[in-house]
Amino acid sequence: MEMLPPLAKGLVTSINIFLLTLLCACPLGMVIAFGRMNRHLVINGPIRLFISVMRGTPLMLQLLVVYFGPYYIFRVSLAGYPPFLAVIIAFSINYAVYFAEIYRAGIQSIPVGQYEAATVLGYSKLQTFFKIILPQVIKRILPPMTNETITLVKDTSLAQVIAVAEMFTIAKRLANAQSSVLALAVAGLFYYIFNFIVAMVMEKCEKCLDYYR
Repeated sequence: MEMLPPLAKGLVTSINIFLLTLLCACPLGMVIAFGRMNRHLVINGPIRLFISVMRGTPLMLQLLVVYFGPYYIFRVSLAGYPPFLAVIIAFSINYAVYFAEIYRAGIQSIPVGQYEAATVLGYSKLQTFFKIILPQVIKRILPPMTNETITLVKDTSLAQVIAVAEMFTIAKRLANAQSSVLALAVAGLFYYIFNFIVAMVMEKCEKCLDYYR
């Protein structure tokens, strides 16, 4: 069908948004999580406020602020500022905040006794974290991370707000042009397959960590 090539092109854009967001948000979320757990109010205060704002406002609004903010706030021309870059920045910051809270919950769920035992065995703080704590944290946070990752697949459709032609945008254009919902149905099928693959990969990761019980 003639609709498949444009939908496939839109799917590639959606996949790029998905992968680049994960690539940026996962490490950034860890930085935010450590800042959130810091005992100094000067550090964790602003980060807690930042998390509250990012979780309390719509991603759609954040996309608009990231893209139009430089012009309306600093009067910087939008020429040369690609909407796709704004999408990656907004998505990465938004999801980093949610990942940070998942990381924090996972790290704080580890019993204090494990830290104390590692100290007795002569482990440094870095060795304790990477060799003992982190593998257990990964095992515990995989289910909520899976939920957020699946949500990210569906949220890629919000890129249309700043005129990034991802799959859902192209499907709507085709549906309007053809006066048919077939393109939307095909796009829905693509989203389902995409999410099914993501869920399968995450489930495989969980099984690989089954020895941490």
